[in-house]
Amino acid sequence: MLRFTISGRSKKNDEPVLDYLARGFPGIPLKYIDSVFGFVERSPLYGGRIFEGAELIPPDVDALYGAGIGVRIPFTNHFAEPHEYAESAPVFEKYHRDGNAVIVTNDALARWVRRDYPRYRIEASVIKNLRTYDKIAQALDLYDTAVLPMDLCEDEAFLAGLPDKSRITLFANAACALTCPSKICYRSISKFNKDGVSELLCSGHMKAREFRGMVDFDLQRLVDLGFSRFKVLRPVRFGPQEVRTPAKGDAARFSMAD
Repeated sequence: MLRFTISGRSKKNDEPVLDYLARGFPGIPLKYIDSVFGFVERSPLYGGRIFEGAELIPPDVDALYGAGIGVRIPFTNHFAEPHEYAESAPVFEKYHRDGNAVIVTNDALARWVRRDYPRYRIEASVIKNLRTYDKIAQALDLYDTAVLPMDLCEDEAFLAGLPDKSRITLFANAACALTCPSKICYRSISKFNKDGVSELLCSGHMKAREFRGMVDFDLQRLVDLGFSRFKVLRPVRFGPQEVRTPAKGDAARFSMAD
Protein backbone atom coordinates (compact mmCIF):
# COMPACT_ATOMS: atom_id res chain seq x y z
CA MET A 1 0.00 0.00 0.00
CA LEU A 2 1.29 3.45 -0.86
CA ARG A 3 1.93 5.76 2.08
CA PHE A 4 2.42 9.51 1.84
CA THR A 5 3.75 12.01 4.37
CA ILE A 6 2.64 15.52 3.44
CA SER A 7 4.10 18.89 4.34
CA GLY A 8 1.93 21.15 6.47
CA ARG A 9 4.18 24.12 5.80
CA SER A 10 1.97 25.68 3.11
CA LYS A 11 -1.14 25.56 5.27
CA LYS A 12 -2.64 28.93 6.13
CA ASN A 13 -2.76 29.56 9.86
CA ASP A 14 -6.55 29.69 10.02
CA GLU A 15 -7.14 26.86 7.55
CA PRO A 16 -8.28 23.54 9.08
CA VAL A 17 -5.79 20.88 8.19
CA LEU A 18 -8.29 18.52 6.54
CA ASP A 19 -9.50 21.40 4.33
CA TYR A 20 -5.86 22.06 3.47
CA LEU A 21 -5.31 18.45 2.45
CA ALA A 22 -8.46 18.46 0.32
CA ARG A 23 -7.48 21.74 -1.35
CA GLY A 24 -3.79 21.19 -1.85
CA PHE A 25 -3.60 17.42 -2.37
CA PRO A 26 -6.92 16.39 -3.93
CA GLY A 27 -5.37 13.42 -5.70
CA ILE A 28 -4.24 11.67 -2.52
CA PRO A 29 -7.08 10.00 -0.58
CA LEU A 30 -6.84 10.33 3.20
CA LYS A 31 -6.44 6.58 3.62
CA TYR A 32 -3.07 6.81 1.83
CA ILE A 33 -1.76 9.63 4.04
CA ASP A 34 0.50 8.26 6.73
CA SER A 35 1.26 11.60 8.37
CA VAL A 36 1.48 15.36 8.01
CA PHE A 37 4.76 16.98 9.02
CA GLY A 38 5.42 20.43 10.42
CA PHE A 39 6.44 22.40 13.48
CA VAL A 40 4.33 22.17 16.62
CA GLU A 41 5.37 23.77 19.94
CA ARG A 42 8.68 25.61 20.11
CA SER A 43 11.85 23.51 20.42
CA PRO A 44 15.57 24.27 19.91
CA LEU A 45 15.84 20.94 18.09
CA TYR A 46 14.03 22.03 14.92
CA GLY A 47 16.00 22.24 11.68
CA GLY A 48 15.53 22.41 7.92
CA ARG A 49 13.36 25.52 8.02
CA ILE A 50 13.40 28.59 10.25
CA PHE A 51 10.95 28.20 13.12
CA GLU A 52 8.46 31.07 12.90
CA GLY A 53 5.65 29.45 14.83
CA ALA A 54 3.52 26.33 14.86
CA GLU A 55 2.43 24.98 11.48
CA LEU A 56 0.20 22.33 13.06
CA ILE A 57 -1.90 23.74 15.91
CA PRO A 58 -3.87 21.62 18.43
CA PRO A 59 -7.14 21.57 16.39
CA ASP A 60 -5.15 20.35 13.38
CA VAL A 61 -3.55 17.59 15.42
CA ASP A 62 -6.92 16.48 16.80
CA ALA A 63 -8.41 16.45 13.29
CA LEU A 64 -5.52 14.35 11.96
CA TYR A 65 -5.89 11.86 14.79
CA GLY A 66 -9.61 11.62 14.08
CA ALA A 67 -8.84 10.80 10.45
CA GLY A 68 -6.30 8.14 11.40
CA ILE A 69 -3.36 10.30 10.28
CA GLY A 70 -0.22 10.79 12.35
CA VAL A 71 1.92 13.84 13.06
CA ARG A 72 5.57 13.84 11.97
CA ILE A 73 7.76 16.37 13.78
CA PRO A 74 11.00 17.63 12.17
CA PHE A 75 13.56 17.57 14.99
CA THR A 76 16.22 17.84 12.29
CA ASN A 77 18.71 20.20 13.93
CA HIS A 78 22.30 19.22 13.24
CA PHE A 79 23.18 19.90 16.86
CA ALA A 80 21.50 18.41 19.94
CA GLU A 81 22.66 18.93 23.51
CA PRO A 82 21.31 16.98 26.51
CA HIS A 83 19.88 20.14 28.09
CA GLU A 84 18.04 20.99 24.86
CA TYR A 85 16.60 17.51 24.75
CA ALA A 86 15.44 17.91 28.36
CA GLU A 87 13.95 21.31 27.50
CA SER A 88 11.95 19.69 24.68
CA ALA A 89 10.62 16.86 26.87
CA PRO A 90 7.09 18.35 27.09
CA VAL A 91 6.85 18.35 23.29
CA PHE A 92 8.10 14.78 22.98
CA GLU A 93 5.72 13.63 25.68
CA LYS A 94 2.68 15.43 24.25
CA TYR A 95 2.93 13.74 20.84
CA HIS A 96 4.27 10.38 21.99
CA ARG A 97 1.74 7.92 20.63
CA ASP A 98 1.45 5.15 18.06
CA GLY A 99 1.25 6.50 14.53
CA ASN A 100 3.38 9.58 15.18
CA ALA A 101 6.93 10.02 13.97
CA VAL A 102 9.95 12.25 14.39
CA ILE A 103 12.43 13.18 11.68
CA VAL A 104 15.98 13.32 13.01
CA THR A 105 19.43 14.28 11.69
CA ASN A 106 21.56 13.93 14.83
CA ASP A 107 22.27 10.29 15.74
CA ALA A 108 22.63 11.00 19.46
CA LEU A 109 19.16 12.55 19.47
CA ALA A 110 17.77 9.52 17.66
CA ARG A 111 19.21 7.24 20.36
CA TRP A 112 17.73 9.37 23.16
CA VAL A 113 14.31 9.30 21.53
CA ARG A 114 14.54 5.54 20.96
CA ARG A 115 15.39 5.03 24.64
CA ASP A 116 12.77 7.36 26.12
CA TYR A 117 9.91 7.48 23.62
CA PRO A 118 9.64 4.07 21.96
CA ARG A 119 6.23 4.65 20.37
CA TYR A 120 7.61 7.13 17.86
CA ARG A 121 8.76 5.97 14.46
CA ILE A 122 12.13 7.61 13.88
CA GLU A 123 13.02 8.64 10.35
CA ALA A 124 16.51 9.62 9.19
CA SER A 125 16.24 13.08 7.65
CA VAL A 126 17.19 13.86 4.08
CA ILE A 127 19.68 16.25 5.69
CA LYS A 128 21.84 13.21 6.54
CA ASN A 129 22.58 13.01 2.81
CA LEU A 130 22.63 9.20 2.58
CA ARG A 131 24.14 8.49 -0.82
CA THR A 132 25.76 5.07 -0.56
CA TYR A 133 24.39 1.63 0.23
CA ASP A 134 26.72 1.39 3.24
CA LYS A 135 25.54 4.69 4.72
CA ILE A 136 21.91 3.77 4.18
CA ALA A 137 22.42 0.38 5.84
CA GLN A 138 24.15 2.02 8.80
CA ALA A 139 21.32 4.51 9.17
CA LEU A 140 18.69 1.76 9.11
CA ASP A 141 20.45 0.09 12.04
CA LEU A 142 19.33 3.08 14.12
CA TYR A 143 16.34 4.58 12.29
CA ASP A 144 13.06 2.93 11.30
CA THR A 145 13.05 4.59 7.88
CA ALA A 146 15.32 6.91 5.91
CA VAL A 147 14.65 9.74 3.45
CA LEU A 148 16.99 9.76 0.47
CA PRO A 149 18.27 12.89 -1.30
CA MET A 150 15.95 14.28 -3.96
CA ASP A 151 18.27 13.77 -6.90
CA LEU A 152 18.46 10.02 -6.24
CA CYS A 153 14.83 9.81 -7.36
CA GLU A 154 16.26 10.23 -10.86
CA ASP A 155 18.94 7.53 -10.44
CA GLU A 156 17.04 4.38 -11.35
CA ALA A 157 20.09 2.11 -11.23
CA PHE A 158 20.94 3.19 -7.68
CA LEU A 159 17.36 2.81 -6.46
CA ALA A 160 16.97 -0.60 -8.05
CA GLY A 161 19.97 -1.88 -6.07
CA LEU A 162 18.58 -1.00 -2.65
CA PRO A 163 17.83 -4.22 -0.75
CA ASP A 164 15.02 -3.03 1.60
CA LYS A 165 12.85 -0.55 -0.24
CA SER A 166 10.02 -0.80 2.30
CA ARG A 167 12.05 1.31 4.76
CA ILE A 168 13.00 4.01 2.26
CA THR A 169 11.09 7.26 1.81
CA LEU A 170 11.47 9.01 -1.54
CA PHE A 171 10.36 12.49 -2.53
CA ALA A 172 7.27 12.74 -4.72
CA ASN A 173 8.35 16.23 -5.70
CA ALA A 174 11.34 18.46 -5.17
CA ALA A 175 12.39 22.09 -5.06
CA CYS A 176 15.70 23.94 -4.70
CA ALA A 177 17.48 21.15 -2.81
CA LEU A 178 17.28 19.00 -5.96
CA THR A 179 20.14 20.87 -7.60
CA CYS A 180 21.83 22.47 -4.58
CA PRO A 181 25.59 21.83 -4.65
CA SER A 182 26.26 22.04 -0.90
CA LYS A 183 23.07 22.61 1.13
CA ILE A 184 24.82 24.91 3.57
CA CYS A 185 21.47 26.38 4.58
CA TYR A 186 20.65 23.36 6.74
CA ARG A 187 23.53 23.83 9.14
CA SER A 188 23.08 27.60 9.35
CA ILE A 189 19.34 27.24 10.02
CA SER A 190 20.14 24.72 12.74
CA LYS A 191 22.22 27.39 14.47
CA PHE A 192 19.68 30.15 13.86
CA ASN A 193 16.84 28.13 15.39
CA LYS A 194 18.87 27.99 18.59
CA ASP A 195 20.12 31.55 18.94
CA GLY A 196 18.11 33.67 16.51
CA VAL A 197 21.19 35.59 15.38
CA SER A 198 23.43 33.20 13.41
CA GLU A 199 23.99 34.09 9.77
CA LEU A 200 21.66 32.37 7.32
CA LEU A 201 23.59 30.98 4.37
CA CYS A 202 22.50 29.80 0.93
CA SER A 203 24.77 28.30 -1.71
CA GLY A 204 22.46 29.65 -4.40
CA HIS A 205 24.18 33.00 -3.93
CA MET A 206 27.66 31.48 -4.06
CA LYS A 207 27.75 28.97 -6.90
CA ALA A 208 26.18 28.81 -10.34
CA ARG A 209 23.63 26.05 -10.63
CA GLU A 210 20.49 25.08 -12.49
CA PHE A 211 17.17 26.00 -10.91
CA ARG A 212 14.39 23.71 -12.09
CA GLY A 213 11.57 25.03 -9.93
CA MET A 214 9.12 22.53 -8.51
CA VAL A 215 9.72 19.09 -10.03
CA ASP A 216 7.25 16.21 -9.83
CA PHE A 217 8.86 12.78 -10.06
CA ASP A 218 7.36 9.86 -11.97
CA LEU A 219 5.68 8.02 -9.12
CA GLN A 220 4.67 5.07 -11.26
CA ARG A 221 8.30 4.42 -12.16
CA LEU A 222 9.29 4.56 -8.49
CA VAL A 223 6.42 2.29 -7.45
CA ASP A 224 7.39 -0.19 -10.16
CA LEU A 225 10.89 -0.25 -8.65
CA GLY A 226 9.34 -1.40 -5.37
CA PHE A 227 8.97 1.83 -3.36
CA SER A 228 5.82 2.67 -1.45
CA ARG A 229 6.71 5.54 0.90
CA PHE A 230 6.71 9.10 -0.45
CA LYS A 231 7.22 12.60 0.93
CA VAL A 232 5.15 15.37 -0.68
CA LEU A 233 6.45 18.91 -0.21
CA ARG A 234 3.92 21.32 -1.62
CA PRO A 235 0.38 21.43 -2.95
CA VAL A 236 0.46 19.95 -6.42
CA ARG A 237 -1.84 18.08 -8.79
CA PHE A 238 -0.04 15.04 -10.07
CA GLY A 239 -2.06 14.92 -13.25
CA PRO A 240 -4.24 12.17 -14.74
CA GLN A 241 -1.79 9.36 -14.16
CA GLU A 242 -3.00 6.22 -12.45
CA VAL A 243 -0.53 4.79 -10.00
CA ARG A 244 -0.74 1.03 -9.62
CA THR A 245 0.37 -0.45 -6.33
CA PRO A 246 1.99 -3.88 -6.71
CA ALA A 247 -0.07 -6.39 -4.74
CA LYS A 248 -0.71 -10.10 -4.62
CA GLY A 249 -3.45 -11.03 -7.04
CA ASP A 250 -5.11 -8.10 -8.76
CA ALA A 251 -3.19 -4.84 -8.54
CA ALA A 252 -4.61 -2.30 -6.12
CA ARG A 253 -5.17 1.03 -7.81
CA PHE A 254 -6.14 4.58 -7.15
CA SER A 255 -6.18 7.69 -9.29
CA MET A 256 -3.72 10.40 -8.32
CA ALA A 257 -6.08 12.95 -9.90
CA ASP A 258 -9.44 12.05 -8.29
